[in-house]
Amino acid sequence: MADLSEFEDIRPYSDEEAVEALQRVSRHPSLPMISKYLFPKENFDTLAKTLRKVRSIDEFQSAVMVDVVNAVLAKTSEGFTVSGVSNLSKVDGRFLAVSNHRDIVLDPALILYGLHDAGYPMAELCVGSNLLQNKLIEDLMKSNRMIKVIRGISARQMYLNSQTLSKYIRLSITSGTSSIWIAQKEGRAKDGLDKTEQGLLKMFDMSGEGSFEENFKELNIVPMSISYEYEPCDARKAREILIRRDGPYVKKRNEDLHSILTGIGQKKGHIHLSFCKPLTAAEIAEAAAQNGNERYQDLRGILDKRIRGGYKLWKTNYMGHDLMNGKSEYLGVKYLPEDLEAFKDYTEHKLSKLERRLDRDALRDIFWHIYGNPVDR
Repeated sequence: MADLSEFEDIRPYSDEEAVEALQRVSRHPSLPMISKYLFPKENFDTLAKTLRKVRSIDEFQSAVMVDVVNAVLAKTSEGFTVSGVSNLSKVDGRFLAVSNHRDIVLDPALILYGLHDAGYPMAELCVGSNLLQNKLIEDLMKSNRMIKVIRGISARQMYLNSQTLSKYIRLSITSGTSSIWIAQKEGRAKDGLDKTEQGLLKMFDMSGEGSFEENFKELNIVPMSISYEYEPCDARKAREILIRRDGPYVKKRNEDLHSILTGIGQKKGHIHLSFCKPLTAAEIAEAAAQNGNERYQDLRGILDKRIRGGYKLWKTNYMGHDLMNGKSEYLGVKYLPEDLEAFKDYTEHKLSKLERRLDRDALRDIFWHIYGNPVDR
C-alpha cells in the first residue's frame, strides 16, 4: 500500500474517520426529513440507524449510498442506463476517469454507482473545497472517498496544490490503491458545451518522472460522459450566464448547497452514462511526437471527441437546437409537435422562478442553447 501521509490536507477520510463522521451525520437535525424523502415507506429514523451501523467506507458506499442513489433515481428520473462497460476491461489496473460535468453531486455519484453495478471498485472523487463549507456535506463527501481540490487561493498556492494533487492521483493509480474521478474542467459546463481544460492535462503531467508518453500511459485515462434529458439546475445556469455578460458573477451564501439540493431533487427524465474507449498507447505516442503545448492540445482533442461522442442526445436537445435556431429541422424525426409544446411550457415554468428584472428573451435563448448546443458537437 502506498504511503499517502503527505496528503493529509486533501485525502478522503479513513475508515475510522468515516465511521466517526457518519455518527455525526446520524445525529444531524435534517436527517429525519432526508430519510423520509428518500425512503417514504420507512420510519423517519431508518437512515440514522443504518448510518450508525456502518463500520467502513466500503460498507457505507455499498449498503447506504447505492440505496440512496436508487431512491433518487426512482423519485426524479425515468431511468438510468449505462453503455461501454466492456471498455473498462481494456484497462490494466486502476485508472483515471475524466468526464464531463453537469451536476455537482449526481455526476460523481452516478459514476460510482455505474462502476459498482458493473462490478468494479468505486473510485475516489476530486471535488472542489468550496463545497465543504457545510459540515454535513463535508462529512458525507469525505466518507465517499472525496479528494479535496483546494479553491480560492493565490496563483502560487494553486501551483503547489496542483503538484500535490497530481502526485496523489498518480501514486493512487500506479500503486493500485484506487482509481480516481475528475471532471474535465473546473466547475460545471453551464452552456451545454463539454470542453477539457488544457491546464488539467498539464496538472496530470506535473508529477511524472518519465517522458510525456510514459507519464500519460501509466495513468490509464478513461473518458466518461454523462447526459441528462433535463439538465440539472438548467434555469439557474441560464441565470448565471446572463448575469456574467454584464460583469463578474458573485455567488450568494450557501448557493452551492442550494444547487446541490436542486440538482438532486429536480426532474431529470432519462440519464445515460457512457464508459468511453480509454486513451491508447498509440494515441499518447502520437501526441508525444508534437511540440510543446501541441502535445496537450492533441490529448485534449481526443478526450473531447470521446466525451462528446459518448454524450447521449435526448429529444430535449433536438428541441432546444431547433428553438435556438428558429428551425424545425428535427420535428417529426426526433420529436413530435406535442413534445415541443411541452418543452416550451417547461421552459416558461423554469424561467418563471427567476427574478423578474432579468431579460426573459435573453434567458429563454440561453436556456435553449444549454439544451441545443450538444447537438452541434
